[in-house]
Amino acid sequence: MPGAGQGAAARPQRPESPEEPLARELTLIDLIIYGSLETVNIHSVRWSRALRPVFLINFPESRQIRRAFRSIRNTLPDILYVFLLFMFSVLIFSLMALKLFGDRGLKTVEGSPYFTNILEIAFELYVLVTTANSPDVMMPAYDFNWWYSLYFITYIIINTYIFMSVFLAVVYNNYRKHLKNEIRKLAYLKRHKMTEAFNILKVKMDTEFVVKEAPWRQLVKVVAPDISSSHLELLLRICDEGQKGYMDKTNFLRLADLLNIQVVTINVKTHPLETWLPRVYQSAASLLIQKMVRHRIFVWVYDVIILINAIFIALDEKNPLISYAEWLFLSLYIVEILLKLYTYEPRAYFGRKQFWNWFDTLIIMAALVAMVANATIQSARKYNSQQILDIVLILRILRLLRVIVSIQRFRVIVTTLINIGPTMLTFGGLVLVVYYVFAIIGMEVFHGKVLFFDPNFTAPGALVCGNPALEDSIFAQSRYCRNNFNDLASSFIVLVELTVVNHFTLLANGFALVTHQVAKLYFIGFHIVVVILIVNIFIAFILEAFFVAYSLEKSEVETAIEKKIQELGVGVQEEEVQDGKLIDNVDTKDCGFSGDDGDNKRKSLKGLYFRIASKKYRTVDALLQRMFESEIAPEDEGPSLDEILNFSPSDIYPKNPNFENSA
Repeated sequence: MPGAGQGAAARPQRPESPEEPLARELTLIDLIIYGSLETVNIHSVRWSRALRPVFLINFPESRQIRRAFRSIRNTLPDILYVFLLFMFSVLIFSLMALKLFGDRGLKTVEGSPYFTNILEIAFELYVLVTTANSPDVMMPAYDFNWWYSLYFITYIIINTYIFMSVFLAVVYNNYRKHLKNEIRKLAYLKRHKMTEAFNILKVKMDTEFVVKEAPWRQLVKVVAPDISSSHLELLLRICDEGQKGYMDKTNFLRLADLLNIQVVTINVKTHPLETWLPRVYQSAASLLIQKMVRHRIFVWVYDVIILINAIFIALDEKNPLISYAEWLFLSLYIVEILLKLYTYEPRAYFGRKQFWNWFDTLIIMAALVAMVANATIQSARKYNSQQILDIVLILRILRLLRVIVSIQRFRVIVTTLINIGPTMLTFGGLVLVVYYVFAIIGMEVFHGKVLFFDPNFTAPGALVCGNPALEDSIFAQSRYCRNNFNDLASSFIVLVELTVVNHFTLLANGFALVTHQVAKLYFIGFHIVVVILIVNIFIAFILEAFFVAYSLEKSEVETAIEKKIQELGVGVQEEEVQDGKLIDNVDTKDCGFSGDDGDNKRKSLKGLYFRIASKKYRTVDALLQRMFESEIAPEDEGPSLDEILNFSPSDIYPKNPNFENSA
């Protein structure tokens, strides 16, 4: 690999995106205009501050955030038509409300005229879609005549339920379409690169082109330098099924998928008691105890004990019976840990990936120490440490999570939640960027308009949040003065409240009173961007994640690996390492395959086993890519590189797989 050593020393700089120079130029222009106006005592708005997130999302680490922004950008054209139709519906209902209620002389609770201004009506009806002002907005008309409630019920059915569902459907459909396009591009790029590698390494043998074992080994070592020789030999057995010393194109193209599947090398260790007291440890009574502990019923029994213990924790702990029961449960938990340490090798029981074992042991030991300390201290009548014990008891309730994970359907849900964890962080970053933009805009427009005073402050301005325009307003009467845009933290809290859309009208009306009624457009814009767009895209991702998780089982490549592991007699099923069944004694010893015949190979592998790593941490992208690749024929090399890079969701390639059928 010429020049490989120079890569780390002279790493290329990150390419600059087209948005960055534009953002810098706009920032410079804004600084010049702002500075010039300030010199002549004219206050202006620093509008370029809202562009700062452009620099953040262009870092290489923000690739997923840029991808989420692309999803929003790609969704906008189609959702625009639905939004225009929705606004047309709101306008029609607003005109109807103006004609129905405008001349009735109705008043709101605050004494203001009811539905006499078309813009006020449109705003109130838009907020009604969020249900934030329901049923308050309906009550004056409903009090006048109950028949008018049918108007609001019809509006809610059409706009809240039908149009909002259409919004979700459009966002989900477009998100899914563009995501599948990206996955299709990745799948064909991988196939294209593997085909190029085959063409470089291939040699002709008889009538077909093949790749010999030596260059295949060199390629694997270059691509995965940390792979153990035993793992490498296992992959070679899969690609070179007949051990002919070479592999055809179909088997060669599987290499990338084989390397992407984590295979855990397991070195089964001997229990120390078996070494020190072999007769005792291998006696009939000892083997019976080990068999009982390994049995699934043992786990179920302790699951029931945990549930009963949770009930006792909820009861009155001052009852002596409950206090004695806690000691009984603690003793049972200690017996469970001791039995497992007797059955399983201790280093395996406290292995790096045995989270639940560490969790149980630490919780029980902490409970034991706390209860002994509490009993000792209480006997001295000096101090009652019941608070410490309460914390430990609450932590022990977390053991209920083991019961949830042990149920198959619950495990699928938990697995999906783990899979979408990184993407939830991505959407968290996306929301943070959007929040920052709206927070900066809010600080520029509303800064200093609403002030917060200490509750003990008796100045007249404290009752109206420092602004006479809020006098007799519900905003001031509700003591919402803390909800302001005077700093970034306060702005973020207001935006979180707007995301929940509770009291949306109260907040929007309050800031409109201290500025102008046009300020309500700021709050409507925030609702459209965050609640209708981003939240719906997040829901679309969760839906897709659950569909994929429920639809796909093992891949063809995983099946091939497990089949070869079982053929070699060195297989351990994944189920055998769950719920404390600790065959997962991972050792870093590099034990390779050796010997000429099968018996010699088996002897050289004594104590060494393999299994497919847990499937809990598959990403949704990987599952979707596998779904697409399952439809690509092995001999299909796909389109050219230029065609792959120029894929669009509307392209129809002759070999394009049918995702709907796959799902």
